[in-house]
Amino acid sequence: MSDPSIFSVQEIHQTAIIVVAAGSGTRLGYGIPKALVPLGGRTLLEHALDRIQLAGCAAQVIAVLPENDEGLADHAAHHPLHPHIVMGGATRTDSVRAGLGALGPDIQRVLIHDAARALTPPETFREVTAALLAGAHAVIPVLPVIDTIKSVTTDPGALQPHVTGTPARQNLRAVQTPQGFDAPILLAAHRAAAHWDQDRAEAVTDDAMLMEMIGERVDTVPGTAQGLKITTAPDLALAESMLSASTPKASLMTQQESGASAPLIPRTGIGIDVHAVADPSEPREMWLAGLRFPDDQGLSGHSDGDAVAHAACDALFSAAGIGDLGTHFGTDRPEYAGASGTTLLREAARLVRAAGFEIGNVAVQFVGRRPKFADRRLEADAVLSEAAGAPITVTATTSDGLGYEGSGTGITAYATALVYSPRH
Repeated sequence: MSDPSIFSVQEIHQTAIIVVAAGSGTRLGYGIPKALVPLGGRTLLEHALDRIQLAGCAAQVIAVLPENDEGLADHAAHHPLHPHIVMGGATRTDSVRAGLGALGPDIQRVLIHDAARALTPPETFREVTAALLAGAHAVIPVLPVIDTIKSVTTDPGALQPHVTGTPARQNLRAVQTPQGFDAPILLAAHRAAAHWDQDRAEAVTDDAMLMEMIGERVDTVPGTAQGLKITTAPDLALAESMLSASTPKASLMTQQESGASAPLIPRTGIGIDVHAVADPSEPREMWLAGLRFPDDQGLSGHSDGDAVAHAACDALFSAAGIGDLGTHFGTDRPEYAGASGTTLLREAARLVRAAGFEIGNVAVQFVGRRPKFADRRLEADAVLSEAAGAPITVTATTSDGLGYEGSGTGITAYATALVYSPRH
């Protein structure tokens, strides 16, 4: 099923693919939507769209994205497929329904695909489509389960769950995407499920299960190792390994056929920010790394004096080559007087992306006697990463009693940032 010419023009025009890319990606730890996470210089969403384009089995492609995420929408809009973009919902089911609402009137078959399965090969899309054309109402790619599976339960008052059974492994399969469906039947199933009670509705984990629950038969085709779901950091590392294992010739062919261009070499930048501790006669709140430290006197400055956030901004501007902190947030900008460090960081990230770059990561270290930081480091990482929409990590050290940092009269923050341009 590797040849896209097996499908007629009419069959292609009656087939749609919905790419669900509205997940938060919390377990990946990047602080950005999962589909925006970079893999080999391109986002997971772009990899998924590349392979859909090579499959050549659908005329309509719909990308379901997180609400108000301009970065991911920009990547989708610049992809050669030019998918139709719709905003997702609070749950995966809500997001799929949003995608189904955008189907064209002539669509007879629809494939639902997770952007997190970014390396699913074109052949899988074609095999699912071919099975639908052969008369199936629902088709899913599956892999044999190699581990022994146990069902367990926990009795009231028990400390640990206990085994209640061992299903026959030869009858178990791990499910992948794309999942293919007769479009009118799937639409009807979703309309029916919208009126189910909460317990029954929440029991549905994917569209194949929804079809099972309305009595439809679900057929299978072979899945592939490349169809793994990228959910955790080890999954991403495995996907990177799979991508690296591709031959240079195959990689070049994929880029040429998909219309994708090679990414630029990543750019790095540095930022340094220094703030004195405010005079005791001027009580100020201590804000550092996006967090408030109520037991410490704050830092002086035009804004809130958050040296860590400011250094991160400067490093981003340096990497993108678009000026520095004074250029964008200087004292001649009264609207930023008293602004929080996270506000400035959020705006800095927006400016970097507007300049055509994506953010790889930012690392910051500050030097000072106070505040005591170790217990709040992970909290700071999360707050700053959320503001920038990219991974930011913060560490702290002292100067062994030397200088203004050692005397406790000031703080210095040093930052490095990595940005890259995936479209040029």
